[in-house]
Formats: sequence, C-alpha cells, structure tokens
Amino acid sequence: MLSESLFYDTLRQGMWSAVMMSTPVLTVALVTGLVIGLFQALTSIQEMTLTFVPKLAAIVIVFWATMGYMTQMLLAFFDGHVIPAIAGGT
Repeated sequence: MLSESLFYDTLRQGMWSAVMMSTPVLTVALVTGLVIGLFQALTSIQEMTLTFVPKLAAIVIVFWATMGYMTQMLLAFFDGHVIPAIAGGT
C-alpha cells in the first residue's frame, strides 16, 4: 500500500524534475523575448512575427540541445521514485 508521505514525496520530486527540465527552455525564451523587445523599442519596429519566429527558433534549438539532459532527468526520476513505488519499495 502506498503511504501518504511516499505519495507526496514522489509528487514533490516529480514537480522538481519538471522545473529542472523546463528551466533551460524557459530561460532562453525569456532572454530572447527581452532582447527582441529591447530591439523593437529601440528601433520602433512593431512587427508581430519579429518576436515569434526568433523566439521559436531559439526554443527549438535549446530543446534539441538539452534533450539528453531532460531524458536523463526523467529516467532518474522514474528509476529512483516511480518504479520503486510501483514495486512496493520505499
């Protein structure tokens, strides 16, 4: 039987893993958006696609570059928390 503390510990670790996996992509999206916003403010160019396309490209590049890191984090979470909980271990 799954105890309440084990459930909440697994939930906490899952949320922390999600935060750690999404941090690189969200950081790049934030920095890219700030740089493009500053460029638009300085040049008075108000084109909507100017913000969307470079941000999307940066997110795809960083996602591709950190895919191995995200996979290792997810596997470590499953091996360390989910599979032992299913098997009945602590």
